[in-house]
Amino acid sequence: MQNLKPLLESLYVKLNRREFVNPDPLIFLYDYEDIKDREIAGLIASSLAYGRVAQILVSVRKILGPMEGKPHDFVLNHKEKDLAKLYAGFKHRFTDANDIVKLLTGVKKSLAEYENLENLYLQGVEKFTYFINGSQKSYLIPSPSDGSACKRLNLYFRWMVRADNVDPGGWKKAKADRLVIPLDTHMFKAAKIIGFTQRKSADYKTALEITENFGRISPNDPVKYDFSLTRLGIRDDMSFDELIELMKMTRGSKM
Repeated sequence: MQNLKPLLESLYVKLNRREFVNPDPLIFLYDYEDIKDREIAGLIASSLAYGRVAQILVSVRKILGPMEGKPHDFVLNHKEKDLAKLYAGFKHRFTDANDIVKLLTGVKKSLAEYENLENLYLQGVEKFTYFINGSQKSYLIPSPSDGSACKRLNLYFRWMVRADNVDPGGWKKAKADRLVIPLDTHMFKAAKIIGFTQRKSADYKTALEITENFGRISPNDPVKYDFSLTRLGIRDDMSFDELIELMKMTRGSKM
């Protein structure tokens, strides 16, 4: 498996660059220097990161707009009824204004109890999802116990914990070695190409299996190659054909 490291490193150097971020909703996090604001903006952006990319960007802007660049103060200073009025009529596929209000009130409760979202994350993913959602299940903040791959939540954790040319980071106590791959269709395909899974379902067990395999190559940062590999499936000017050809060269035989 270590023979894959030069291949993955070459893709990382080539593609893990700020110029390839747009239109990923990660772009919103670059507007927030203060980690107190960034962690809230990041949770909103990642939670809405499903559906058509263009609509994702529109929806995230609708939620962040009224916050006027200060999500932390906004959340602390607005009551549930205020939020309901501000976001009345909001709709993003399966998500409506009620879901947004529940998310933001859950964040407010978390800040009151843990001071910041990093401290809540350190209590474990299940605690994180339960504390923000309350006793109700949520499509925005799914839990591994629900059978979800938790792609968007793991994407959020990647953004907040890692710090490089792409991921802005900001959380100081959380460690990258506990991160789980944000498993979407693009990473699922990439993982199959490089032989990191044979499973048929892109669920949480598969995400853990793929993460474990990446961990054998990069034990302190198993999600390091997530952004660069998924660009091959996301961007119109790239494709997985490049990865397939590199794998042929690495294995020295036809796939």
